[in-house]
Amino acid sequence: MEHHSNIVPWQMLCEETGAKLGVIPMNERGELLMEQYEKLLNPRTRMVAVTHVSNALGTINPVKQIIDMAHAVGAVTLIDGAQAAPHMKVDLQALDADFYTFSGHKVFGPTGIGVLYGKAALLNAMPPYQGGGDMILTVTFEKTTYNDLPYKFEAGTPNIEGVIALAAALDYVKSIGIDNIAAHEHELLGYATARLREIPGLHISGTAAVKASVNSSTLEGVHPHDIGTILDQEGIAIRTGHHCAQPLMMRFNVPATGRASFGMYNTKDEADALVAGLEKVIEVFR
Repeated sequence: MEHHSNIVPWQMLCEETGAKLGVIPMNERGELLMEQYEKLLNPRTRMVAVTHVSNALGTINPVKQIIDMAHAVGAVTLIDGAQAAPHMKVDLQALDADFYTFSGHKVFGPTGIGVLYGKAALLNAMPPYQGGGDMILTVTFEKTTYNDLPYKFEAGTPNIEGVIALAAALDYVKSIGIDNIAAHEHELLGYATARLREIPGLHISGTAAVKASVNSSTLEGVHPHDIGTILDQEGIAIRTGHHCAQPLMMRFNVPATGRASFGMYNTKDEADALVAGLEKVIEVFR
């Protein structure tokens, strides 16, 4: 269920180092099979990288359990929190994640900026991935000593305006309250799911017991791109395609899905409008 950004870099690393990439399988509901995950772990496991919340299904993974099991065999963990940070409370100390990352634009900030959290011990042990100004303490032609954290990893002129805008976006989310956001979205997800299940021929992809506010679906006899086009004409915006998760589409044997994502600004009236729009799609194609 991983986004391509948590697949492709590891494939590149495997090509460079000879490492092997293991994949945790999932069931038809879109839930990771934890028994199979345990079988994949062994003392040679170096890192476990998983998404906190699936961008294509809305599945909320049991990341605390995943992290604890990885640590038991000495593996380092990286959690992709791009879809979790805007929608639910994330306690990094309680999770004990070694690395955690999320994107600025998912929390109503600008694109092209994000956050990468890492434990100090690991970051101190790692060399810089790029060189330049401000990431050094001293430079001679014989030797360079690196700056303290986090400057060691921040070579060159930073994206100053992006950082300021991201901070403002996080303050905005904090002012509303992440618990308030989560409660509203959870209620809206339940309402929208019930309404969508009334539509004949519509199949929801991803029915995990624990989900975030995402409904990804297919409609019998209609390509998702056609669904998106007609809904757009009705003033309804959804995302259609493989959602940067092509292996997931292969798992469900579909070319694409239509994804309706509900945020803190959405309402039940808009969920009703989505249902009405899908009924219009059925009228056009049937």
